[in-house]
Amino acid sequence: MSYRNFEELEVYTLAREFRKAVYRLIKELPEEEKFNLVSQMRRAATSLTNNIAEGDGRYHYQENIQFCRQARGSLSELIDDLNICLDEGYLLESPLSELKEQAYALNKRLNGYIAYLRKRKTDE
Repeated sequence: MSYRNFEELEVYTLAREFRKAVYRLIKELPEEEKFNLVSQMRRAATSLTNNIAEGDGRYHYQENIQFCRQARGSLSELIDDLNICLDEGYLLESPLSELKEQAYALNKRLNGYIAYLRKRKTDE
Protein backbone atom coordinates (compact mmCIF):
# COMPACT_ATOMS: atom_id res chain seq x y z
CA MET A 1 0.00 0.00 0.00
CA SER A 2 1.57 3.25 -1.12
CA TYR A 3 -0.05 6.64 -0.70
CA ARG A 4 0.97 10.25 -0.15
CA ASN A 5 -1.72 11.32 2.34
CA PHE A 6 -4.81 10.03 4.13
CA GLU A 7 -7.12 11.43 1.45
CA GLU A 8 -5.84 8.71 -0.89
CA LEU A 9 -6.71 5.88 1.52
CA GLU A 10 -9.64 3.82 0.29
CA VAL A 11 -10.98 3.51 3.83
CA TYR A 12 -10.97 7.30 4.17
CA THR A 13 -12.74 7.89 0.85
CA LEU A 14 -15.41 5.32 1.79
CA ALA A 15 -15.82 6.91 5.23
CA ARG A 16 -16.11 10.33 3.61
CA GLU A 17 -18.88 9.11 1.29
CA PHE A 18 -20.67 7.55 4.25
CA ARG A 19 -20.36 10.80 6.22
CA LYS A 20 -21.88 12.74 3.33
CA ALA A 21 -24.77 10.24 3.16
CA VAL A 22 -25.38 10.65 6.90
CA TYR A 23 -25.39 14.44 6.52
CA ARG A 24 -27.99 14.14 3.73
CA LEU A 25 -30.10 11.84 5.89
CA ILE A 26 -30.09 14.06 8.97
CA LYS A 27 -31.54 16.92 6.92
CA GLU A 28 -34.71 14.81 6.73
CA LEU A 29 -35.07 14.30 10.48
CA PRO A 30 -37.77 16.21 12.37
CA GLU A 31 -37.01 19.64 13.80
CA GLU A 32 -37.55 18.28 17.32
CA GLU A 33 -34.37 16.20 16.92
CA LYS A 34 -32.22 19.17 15.83
CA PHE A 35 -30.36 19.43 19.14
CA ASN A 36 -30.44 15.75 20.04
CA LEU A 37 -30.19 13.04 17.42
CA VAL A 38 -29.13 15.35 14.57
CA SER A 39 -26.34 16.86 16.62
CA GLN A 40 -25.20 13.44 17.85
CA MET A 41 -25.17 11.95 14.35
CA ARG A 42 -23.28 14.91 12.95
CA ARG A 43 -20.59 14.61 15.64
CA ALA A 44 -20.26 10.83 15.16
CA ALA A 45 -20.05 11.14 11.36
CA THR A 46 -17.41 13.84 11.65
CA SER A 47 -15.52 11.80 14.24
CA LEU A 48 -15.44 8.87 11.82
CA THR A 49 -13.39 10.67 9.18
CA ASN A 50 -11.49 12.88 11.65
CA ASN A 51 -10.12 9.86 13.48
CA ILE A 52 -8.94 8.16 10.29
CA ALA A 53 -7.17 11.38 9.29
CA GLU A 54 -5.68 11.99 12.73
CA GLY A 55 -4.45 8.41 13.03
CA ASP A 56 -2.65 8.70 9.72
CA GLY A 57 -1.01 11.90 10.90
CA ARG A 58 0.52 10.22 13.94
CA TYR A 59 3.08 8.19 11.94
CA HIS A 60 3.12 5.41 14.54
CA TYR A 61 1.25 2.22 13.80
CA GLN A 62 -0.12 1.71 17.31
CA GLU A 63 -1.50 5.26 17.50
CA ASN A 64 -2.97 4.93 14.02
CA ILE A 65 -4.64 1.66 15.07
CA GLN A 66 -6.11 3.35 18.16
CA PHE A 67 -7.58 6.19 16.12
CA CYS A 68 -9.03 3.67 13.66
CA ARG A 69 -10.65 1.88 16.59
CA GLN A 70 -12.20 5.17 17.64
CA ALA A 71 -13.44 5.67 14.07
CA ARG A 72 -14.95 2.18 14.23
CA GLY A 73 -16.68 3.10 17.49
CA SER A 74 -18.18 6.20 15.86
CA LEU A 75 -19.39 4.03 12.99
CA SER A 76 -21.09 1.64 15.42
CA GLU A 77 -22.69 4.61 17.13
CA LEU A 78 -24.07 5.76 13.78
CA ILE A 79 -25.54 2.31 13.11
CA ASP A 80 -27.36 2.57 16.42
CA ASP A 81 -28.54 6.08 15.50
CA LEU A 82 -29.95 4.67 12.25
CA ASN A 83 -31.81 2.08 14.34
CA ILE A 84 -33.24 4.93 16.43
CA CYS A 85 -34.45 6.64 13.24
CA LEU A 86 -36.13 3.40 12.22
CA ASP A 87 -37.59 2.67 15.65
CA GLU A 88 -39.03 6.18 15.93
CA GLY A 89 -40.44 6.07 12.39
CA TYR A 90 -38.51 9.14 11.29
CA LEU A 91 -37.49 7.68 7.95
CA LEU A 92 -38.42 4.79 5.69
CA GLU A 93 -36.77 1.43 6.26
CA SER A 94 -35.33 1.09 2.74
CA PRO A 95 -32.91 4.06 2.78
CA LEU A 96 -31.94 3.27 6.35
CA SER A 97 -31.20 -0.35 5.45
CA GLU A 98 -29.06 0.77 2.51
CA LEU A 99 -27.10 3.10 4.74
CA LYS A 100 -26.62 0.37 7.34
CA GLU A 101 -25.30 -1.97 4.62
CA GLN A 102 -22.87 0.76 3.60
CA ALA A 103 -21.85 1.11 7.27
CA TYR A 104 -21.18 -2.61 7.65
CA ALA A 105 -19.13 -2.66 4.44
CA LEU A 106 -17.13 0.31 5.75
CA ASN A 107 -16.66 -1.53 9.06
CA LYS A 108 -15.09 -4.44 7.15
CA ARG A 109 -12.73 -2.03 5.39
CA LEU A 110 -11.77 -0.43 8.68
CA ASN A 111 -11.07 -3.86 10.16
CA GLY A 112 -8.95 -4.70 7.13
CA TYR A 113 -7.00 -1.46 7.46
CA ILE A 114 -6.43 -2.13 11.17
CA ALA A 115 -5.17 -5.63 10.31
CA TYR A 116 -2.83 -4.13 7.71
CA LEU A 117 -1.47 -1.65 10.27
CA ARG A 118 -0.96 -4.44 12.82
CA LYS A 119 0.98 -6.46 10.27
CA ARG A 120 3.14 -3.47 9.37
CA LYS A 121 3.81 -2.87 13.06
CA THR A 122 4.83 -6.51 13.52
CA ASP A 123 7.07 -6.46 10.44
CA GLU A 124 9.06 -3.48 11.72
